[in-house]
Amino acid sequence: MKIVIIGSGLAGLSAGYRLCKSDEVIIFEKDPDIGGMSASYSIENEGKKYFIEKYYHHIFRSDSELLALIKELGLEKQMLWLKGKNAYFVDGKNYPMNTPVEILHFSPLSILDLAKLGMLVLRIKLIKDTAPYDRIKAKEWILDTAGKSVYENFFAPLMKSKFGDNAENVSAAWVIGRVKIRSDRGAEGEKLGYMRGGFNSLIEALAGEITANGGEIRTDREVTEIVIKDSAVQGVKVNGGFIPCDAVISTAEPAVLDAITGGKLGDLHETLKSIRYQGTACALIGLDRSLMEDGNYWLNIKADVPFGAVIEHTNFLPFDDYGENLVYVTSYFQDRKSPLWTQKDTDVIDSYLKGLEKMFPKLSRKDVRWTRLYRRMDTAPVYEQGYLEKVLPFAAGPSGLYLAGMFSSSNYPERSMNGSVKAGFQSVELLRKEKEKTGYDEK
Repeated sequence: MKIVIIGSGLAGLSAGYRLCKSDEVIIFEKDPDIGGMSASYSIENEGKKYFIEKYYHHIFRSDSELLALIKELGLEKQMLWLKGKNAYFVDGKNYPMNTPVEILHFSPLSILDLAKLGMLVLRIKLIKDTAPYDRIKAKEWILDTAGKSVYENFFAPLMKSKFGDNAENVSAAWVIGRVKIRSDRGAEGEKLGYMRGGFNSLIEALAGEITANGGEIRTDREVTEIVIKDSAVQGVKVNGGFIPCDAVISTAEPAVLDAITGGKLGDLHETLKSIRYQGTACALIGLDRSLMEDGNYWLNIKADVPFGAVIEHTNFLPFDDYGENLVYVTSYFQDRKSPLWTQKDTDVIDSYLKGLEKMFPKLSRKDVRWTRLYRRMDTAPVYEQGYLEKVLPFAAGPSGLYLAGMFSSSNYPERSMNGSVKAGFQSVELLRKEKEKTGYDEK
């Protein structure tokens, strides 16, 4: 069976890995590099080469499918579980947010507010099914549950940095999913997983298995049409040429999927048009000195700066692995008219550096060794009220067309690397069930 996979992110590569030993697999990637949101930079520093993700990532203990995949690929010895210190920057001051005692010293909230916040977190931990909260706006639920001060001084800035002008439309299900995944910590704080050498090792291992088993990965190749005739996939058009195939697994965002299928997916057509995605502008900065000298890894922000979070990677991973300090600065944007999308790379970087200088007076431009900027319009869906009704099925309708990606049920109500791996696997499971029914021969 010949299968085309559109996209070489974790969902596409995971699907290709599961299929390559039994089927003929071709992965088409529109970018020059594989990996999608998990792609890496290759950095040279004083004769030493290392890989670092274009967009920050880490693993949670609950990421069972991802951890099993890492083990299956023989990479478990590269796994590290490290303490990632978190803080909240409010009114020019950093507040550590790692332990219950530290959270009690978060002065923007009163003792009563902190008690309400604690009760909210406890309530969230007890929620088993987030579906009933999908139709409720997060803002309304937090206001009703914990009050105005907790919303305005704790949640609102975080939601604004994550979803911009769409923040007030986000569902309570997303907030619940987010808190649940981030509140699984012990008395000393949260431990997060990372692969020594970076997640490039995972991407390359998956790609290596696919090609070793006869599969192909073609970069700089954009699929412009999925050819559907008589309600069945016939093949794809790529760079002007037609590639026949028996099935397609698409990881393309909904708007792109709608375009390359010509709006021919029936009832799904309207859903694809209604799903809103947001973009990201993520800068990676190499510095001669540490930015957050207090050892913080992740800094959430309530301040007048053009970004919502600062992540100092080398306050998480050992400095010696890189030989220089690495800091991510990131912001989300909602449409193509945003300056974060329309401005030159140098202008976006300059605005970020000005924001950092405002927050960290000790920082000098002389400390900056180099900068990189990674921008995408299709980072992730906006998980607004009622999004659950828009979650795309793994089977799109026409025979032979399957879907996997950020839009899949495994990435709701909170997206993750694990959710994308799981989506890739689930699309393959469904494809194989259909394959058994049709009686296709093995590779």
